[in-house]
Amino acid sequence: MINSQKTTLVTGAAGFIGFHVAKSLLEKGERIIGIDNLNPYYDVSLKKDRLEQIKSDPRFTFYHEDIKNIDALKRIFSGHHIDRICNLAAQAGVRYSIQNPFAYEESNLKGFLNLLEMAREFPVENFVFASSSSVYGNNKKLPFSIEDNVDTPISLYAATKKANELMAHAYSHLFEIPLTGLRYFTVYGPWGRPDMALFLFTKAILAGRSIDIYNFGKMKRDFTYIDDIVDGTISALNRPFRYKIFNLGNSKTVELMELIRIIEEELGVEAKKNFLPLQPGDVPETYADIESTAKFLGFKPKTSIRVGIRKFLTWYRGYYGIK
Repeated sequence: MINSQKTTLVTGAAGFIGFHVAKSLLEKGERIIGIDNLNPYYDVSLKKDRLEQIKSDPRFTFYHEDIKNIDALKRIFSGHHIDRICNLAAQAGVRYSIQNPFAYEESNLKGFLNLLEMAREFPVENFVFASSSSVYGNNKKLPFSIEDNVDTPISLYAATKKANELMAHAYSHLFEIPLTGLRYFTVYGPWGRPDMALFLFTKAILAGRSIDIYNFGKMKRDFTYIDDIVDGTISALNRPFRYKIFNLGNSKTVELMELIRIIEEELGVEAKKNFLPLQPGDVPETYADIESTAKFLGFKPKTSIRVGIRKFLTWYRGYYGIK
């Protein structure tokens, strides 16, 4: 049970996962300090609309700031007693990291280092941060285990996430900061990111446009519903470890063509399909081994892909006013 007196800093509070985590913690009686730079990587109005869902809660305080600005962070940490850090701020996207690498250096490396320094200067009970399944690169062994070697990332985004894990290990060792990294596997659901496959496919199908299907449809992903991700993240916040890494995935793979088939069935519309080769930085398959996560965090994903897609489509139609 969460102590209602605790204050958790949630970075990326206007982002997809950050918003859901902040909302869930507020519903459990926590105080939340939210930080987000509202960057225009995707539609800022979606980020603002997420914030609208929680900003009226008196236990929520929001700062429109950037984690790469250490002076702003110092003001926030000096002005509040922060018990826990949940770092969900990052420049997201595998493909975008090829086009705009310096955005990843600023947010994912400098920003993360700033937060580690804050945890050193203003000691916290726990520090949980988002890593990514992309750190596994072209790992041939399935399912992906936290015991696997992850020294061969195939995108800069993945490299920054691996770097976060290494930086966290160093700070945990040197300064006894409890740090837990969560390798998220293809998160989807209501209020999701517009650059993700489910969102892109839904938008194109409803508009009568063709959808781009990479690797000629021979992709498999461990799609993990947002509510399951939130449960795992909050469980990690409630269980401090000196240093741990966990996979947060559904531990089931879904073929891309199966995802598209479910969307078509749920919408009652057949997609126009444009088959394309594998994109640089993309991996053909992801699949999470969650044995350790179940053991230490009590993590057990509950949402099937069809139920999750149905919930997303219900939200999408309501949000965009589509009958």
